[in-house]
Amino acid sequence: MHMQLPPEDRTLSPITGWTRAHWEATADTLLARVVPYAAPDFAQFRLPGRASQAGVISDGLEGFARTFLLAAFRIAGADGAGMEDLLDRYRRGLVAGTDPHHPYAWPALRDMAQPLVEAASIAVALHETRPWIFDRLGQDERERVVGWLAGFVGRRTPDSNWVLFQVIVEQFLATVGGPHDPAEIEGGLERIERWYAGDGWYSDGAGQNFDHYCGWAMHLYPALWARMAGDTARAERYAERLRLFLAQYQLLFAADGAPMHQGRSLTYRFATAAPLWLGALTGGTPLPPGVTRRLASGNLRHFVDRGAPDHRGLLPLGWHGAFRPIAQAYSGPASPYWASKGFLGLLLPADHPVWTATERPAPIDERNFTAALPAPGWLVHGTRADGIVRLVNHGSDRAARQPADSGPDPNYTHLAYSTHSGPVLDTSSFDSQLVVIGPDGRRYQRRRIQRLHISDQVAVSRWADGLVRVETASVVDGPFEVRVHLLDAPAGSVVREAGHALAGASPPQLMPGGVARTDGLTSSLRSLHGFTGTGLVRATDANAFGAHAATPLLHAQHPGGTAMYVSLVGLTGAPAAEPVLVGVEGFTATIRLAGGAAITVRPGGPLQ
Repeated sequence: MHMQLPPEDRTLSPITGWTRAHWEATADTLLARVVPYAAPDFAQFRLPGRASQAGVISDGLEGFARTFLLAAFRIAGADGAGMEDLLDRYRRGLVAGTDPHHPYAWPALRDMAQPLVEAASIAVALHETRPWIFDRLGQDERERVVGWLAGFVGRRTPDSNWVLFQVIVEQFLATVGGPHDPAEIEGGLERIERWYAGDGWYSDGAGQNFDHYCGWAMHLYPALWARMAGDTARAERYAERLRLFLAQYQLLFAADGAPMHQGRSLTYRFATAAPLWLGALTGGTPLPPGVTRRLASGNLRHFVDRGAPDHRGLLPLGWHGAFRPIAQAYSGPASPYWASKGFLGLLLPADHPVWTATERPAPIDERNFTAALPAPGWLVHGTRADGIVRLVNHGSDRAARQPADSGPDPNYTHLAYSTHSGPVLDTSSFDSQLVVIGPDGRRYQRRRIQRLHISDQVAVSRWADGLVRVETASVVDGPFEVRVHLLDAPAGSVVREAGHALAGASPPQLMPGGVARTDGLTSSLRSLHGFTGTGLVRATDANAFGAHAATPLLHAQHPGGTAMYVSLVGLTGAPAAEPVLVGVEGFTATIRLAGGAAITVRPGGPLQ
């Protein structure tokens, strides 16, 4: 291990072994290892790697802002004690960055520009460290900091989580007597009400944009705003929504701490722990303190044990290790440091129950489970024997955010995701979806999801693309998913069904009905009705979980008109009994679950 960490404490933390001391040591390493990349006077941190679309100056500001957020949690959590180096470093950076004559001065805040994002991190950090940094700046220095942040007033942002950056920055300005527009603060808070989908879930803007931004942005910033503003009425509303969210969110972590690998900005890694800590910070959690820490510490340790931070002590763009394809166009070398949000728990004092309670098991530690999450349109099923959680997607597509001339986003439109697998990120990607190749060679696939039904073990949705219409019912049972497709397509079309892409350091090996890694993790796919052939697609350097990926396939020649196809999809690390197709009658399929119960489905029609 490249970090010096305290010994495990299996008395206080019998599941992860990690305590607050491990969090502090990890934070200290992350903060120390970026210092060699600091510009003069710490105004920017220019980390190694390819620049984002915003350019190197904005990227350097990002390096300052996102590490300042981590430093702020560390400083405030220690009540400033022993934090002299951090305090000096970031105070100097603030003074230099807001000096327009400094060679590494920060760019002015402009409409729709990346520095608006970074201004919000700086505002949060300034609020949390106010007694040690902002209040100790000279009058001229404070005015320069306020003046730079005040550039946000009147700015336009994308109609998404970005509206909350304006809320945060202007609320901080209000607390220090700076320029701000109360109507913009109120407008941003009201805007997210339109995106609230119930059960604690927000879409990130209009449409079906459900992903980790719900936790690390849509819940986080309103709660931090209430912390700044002292608005108890809204704080209670946000806490109640967070409570509902966490009751479901806790199901999305594997036994080894891995978060669900779905959605964009996955390079933020353990930022996925932020809403867990936020629940403890605000009182908006249904989780006992020992469960909160077990999930959060498991999450951080998952990445630390697998190479993040890397041998340099840096967080590269990637998942476990460096993996550039996971990045978006807006991702720069310092973007992964939004992971700093995962250290929010350091704001809680060392004697808080979330740090002193004995760890308690998470749901995946104790039982198999299936759960319907109606707001995002997901079925979640986890298995205790292998610790894997899988997500069946019948509701999140981000179609409203995708350019009309682009392909569907593999992080949103696939049928299945999991804590142990991820999509192949190249143009040949077929994994976890049904694709139709028309007689003309055109590829038809799911882009916009129309929801039809969701219950504890069954979800149904519909999609259309050109001449192709598909209705799909998913039935989950243990580690398996039965997919029942009712497909209408031109004669001569080729139907291709794909299972989970399995990836690792070495090529997964072909086995009957699927592929397997050397550690026993298996991706299986079997035809139950309609498919006539099998196949395998391999990819190199295109999957976040390893250099070598393999995806099992099924295929069939479509006769034209409407036909039914049924498959059995598995992602397993331990043996399990399979559900069985009892029969197909017309466009109705009956499945017998491993426990003996039978479920009859007709995609797009009533369920029995």
